[in-house]
Amino acid sequence: MTDMATEEIVLHGIGGSPGICIGKAYLVDKDGVDVVPKYAICESKMDAEKKRFKMAVKKAVDELHAIINETSAELRENAKILETHVVLLKDKMLYGRTLETMDKEHINAEWALRKVSQAIKPLFENMEDPYLRDRAEDVANVSERIMKHLTGSAGVSIRNINKRVILVARDLSPAETSQIKLERVMGFVTDRGGRASHTSIIARSLEIPAVLGLEKATSAIRNDDIIVVDGTAGVVVINPSEETLAQAETRKIEFENRRAFYARSGHLPAKTKDGIELAVMGNIEMPEEVAAVIDRGGDGIGLYRTEFQYMARKDFPSEDELYEHYKDVLDVMPDKPVTIRTLDINGDKALAHISDIEENPVLGLRAIRYCLRKPDVFLTQLRAILRAAHHGQVRILVPMISKIEEVLETKRLLAKAAESLKKDGLRHQTQVPLGIMIEVPSAAIMADAMAREVDFFSIGTNDLIQYTMAIDRGNRHVAYLYSPVHPAVLRLLKHVTEAGARRNIPVFMCGEMAGESIYVPILLGLGLKELSVNSQAIPLIKNAVRTLNVDQARKFTDQLVQQTTTQAIEKMLESTYGELKNNHHHNWER
Repeated sequence: MTDMATEEIVLHGIGGSPGICIGKAYLVDKDGVDVVPKYAICESKMDAEKKRFKMAVKKAVDELHAIINETSAELRENAKILETHVVLLKDKMLYGRTLETMDKEHINAEWALRKVSQAIKPLFENMEDPYLRDRAEDVANVSERIMKHLTGSAGVSIRNINKRVILVARDLSPAETSQIKLERVMGFVTDRGGRASHTSIIARSLEIPAVLGLEKATSAIRNDDIIVVDGTAGVVVINPSEETLAQAETRKIEFENRRAFYARSGHLPAKTKDGIELAVMGNIEMPEEVAAVIDRGGDGIGLYRTEFQYMARKDFPSEDELYEHYKDVLDVMPDKPVTIRTLDINGDKALAHISDIEENPVLGLRAIRYCLRKPDVFLTQLRAILRAAHHGQVRILVPMISKIEEVLETKRLLAKAAESLKKDGLRHQTQVPLGIMIEVPSAAIMADAMAREVDFFSIGTNDLIQYTMAIDRGNRHVAYLYSPVHPAVLRLLKHVTEAGARRNIPVFMCGEMAGESIYVPILLGLGLKELSVNSQAIPLIKNAVRTLNVDQARKFTDQLVQQTTTQAIEKMLESTYGELKNNHHHNWER
């Protein structure tokens, strides 16, 4: 074998789940599904063709039910995702429209299914919210599952793997990831997917390293290649040299020791050296994720995104349905705050209505704008929240506020919801703290006026940075401009926290910036009272808080805000608080 064949290759992707693993690659390829036949079906054979499609859907449903029933206890929360897939399989959008297309165009089931699923996917992919954008993968997974039964091509079954491996795949569906046995699978690598995809969420809940969005992993990696997967840095090394292997081994041990230490200390309060206590909460998308927040020592739920229940369905969920979901969370966490964010979607897209596709959905009819345009939908949700509030400590958080009128209108609708519940004789809470997301620069600039109308602010840094810097977060050409410590962003944050302090309302943060240890001194220095992060980061952030002194952090932040370049700020941050970078990104290029 020549040297070329064993030369070390470094691939860069997205860190889906932190940690490092070293082992043999195991390729999971879905051959046979990509080539879809197209042929005409005459009228007399159409019923038989439809029956063939319905049988394939039934087999797919049965298959999913079997997987759900076999799902192990630690993955029980992910069975919910599979149940969503079962619903999707029978959804009018996919199922009904495929049958209509077969009828209308007299074509075979495979081609009709491919056509319909390709029409649905872009609706999700064009969404601003990364979580909703990744639901496009659900549509792909489900249609691929039906296709497999139509074409008779069976993929590799992860359940039957009998050795310690690292999975390499174009993509892993939730059904596949739920079959992962921890004693067999060390980590995984995929061509597709992002940090908000189910694959990534499951990897984090299993606490195994994952690198996603590599684009060419399946073509560059061969079965049984030795690979290093660094889910912290988002890097995969193929055919690592002895030196690389030794470094990876050292970092793996360091990471695992650190994780064990943080896990032990997660339940201790986040109290600074000078005795100031900060609340560190969890961000969740589904009720099942509450358990992980409690396990890791979370002080409550700082952001409960409510979009999931509205996805991939023709109709809106009922008030009772929403109430049950919210109550599930409160039953598990009755004595700690649960912050429920109202609907943040581009309504038409999320609800499978194809008409009226916006050219720039990020700047379009989304979140509160959509809710105020559809007050009946909004009132249903507000009523459900007020009813659930009877069971615990609920706070309402409204996203995407850009002017004060939206706040006033929301308050009016909230009062109307309470009034109608009283009339209906339903138990509810009337006084629920109302907060707004500060994620649009106009709201940040008007923070002093906004603070008179609400009980708290929660800063959503992801969008605030995107809108302040005029960059699309998903566009890799301008990604270098996306920095939480750009001087303009820091000045806006300071302006917002000062407005909150003057009006005596607490300011929280639930954006990604809150989940990075290195930024904690700045957030403490700005006077934030509460941070909300994904559950994995809770112990890390609590630990960072315990090493700091608020007085010093305040002085440091005042100096930082005087700087005029991102580079100068990053340099100061590194030299003063560099040791807070728990997840040192390793430079694999030599």
